[in-house]
Amino acid sequence: MAHSPVNKESFNIALVSDFFCPNAGGVETHIYFLAQCLLELGHRVIVITHAYGDRRGIRYLSNGLKVYYLPFLVIYNGCSLATIIGSLPWLRKIFLREKIQLIHGHSTFSSMAHEAMFNGWLMGIKTVFTDHSLFGFADASAILTNTLVLQYSLANVDRVICVSYTSKENTVLRGKLDPRKVFTIPNAIETRLFYPDPKQFYENPTTIIFLGRLVYRKGADLLCAVIPKVCARHPQVRFIVGGDGPKRLELEEMREQYHLHSRVTLLGTLPHDMVREVLVQGQIFINTSLTEAFCMSIVEAASCGLHVVSTKVGGIPEVLPAEFISLEEPVPELLVDALSVAIKKREAKQLMDPLQKHKAVSNMYYWPEVISTLQLYDCIRGHYW
Repeated sequence: MAHSPVNKESFNIALVSDFFCPNAGGVETHIYFLAQCLLELGHRVIVITHAYGDRRGIRYLSNGLKVYYLPFLVIYNGCSLATIIGSLPWLRKIFLREKIQLIHGHSTFSSMAHEAMFNGWLMGIKTVFTDHSLFGFADASAILTNTLVLQYSLANVDRVICVSYTSKENTVLRGKLDPRKVFTIPNAIETRLFYPDPKQFYENPTTIIFLGRLVYRKGADLLCAVIPKVCARHPQVRFIVGGDGPKRLELEEMREQYHLHSRVTLLGTLPHDMVREVLVQGQIFINTSLTEAFCMSIVEAASCGLHVVSTKVGGIPEVLPAEFISLEEPVPELLVDALSVAIKKREAKQLMDPLQKHKAVSNMYYWPEVISTLQLYDCIRGHYW
């Protein structure tokens, strides 16, 4: 990412979330690259997260990015225990030491983000929140999150960012927010890291890739239903599945039941620097999410030249042009049919050239678009570009 510095007043910014490196995921990647862009534009940026194993205290990443790994108790799925009062001494000391002018929290699921924004508001520091997820309105967990977290946490936030228009509508309704202070800024990827391998694209056997957490929300049950049906229809097709989670056992049982050991490869958890190496082995990418605000993985797959077959949920229809993606309702039979169409196009050599697709995605999603976030920061400070 080569950006020229801007001659504007710089900010001292704290990006806060429970989700950050070395953990891998869309929120973690978003925070890392956002921080790198802000640093290269001349701002002072720190990241505050909880400790990951032996990674605790202060660490420095690329470009001198300073990260505080705080010894907070993690209770479930990477989220720390919400205490408000317990985190105040830590956060207050960091905000004062670093002369923080703006706090940017990430993810509805992150208790650290909500606590940082609340404590920042008490100290008179401006706050921004980015929502990366979609929630329902009727189930118990959604009611708890919407009422006790969002409506209280975002009551005094200065601006809210959502990654899609669907996500914006969802967040406004859940948080009972003024729509005028909620903005849509799509996610981005570093397309230089996700480039095609035309040799493998054309010479490898037809391969379908799935990368994601093996959990209910990501459609792991759908994936279990789809794989054997596709393998029965198309004996030449193989699957590569990257990711881990509570549903992995069901995938292993499915592979055992249908004797697909030679055709279905389960890779487990992948470090982010290995994602591209897996993607370029295939020609088709399947996303089975049941709810999704944006879905970084389909953009990464398209950037690597793959055709995407995805469930038509949340903000996914906003992400890619129709010629790059086949959308279907989250029903196994419909996804199997969509995959069959894509497989036949691949065998007839009718899929778009991977280099051409990569070039198009590079023009749609790139991190310098973060300037929209900077305009938002300036708006909060009362300076308009």
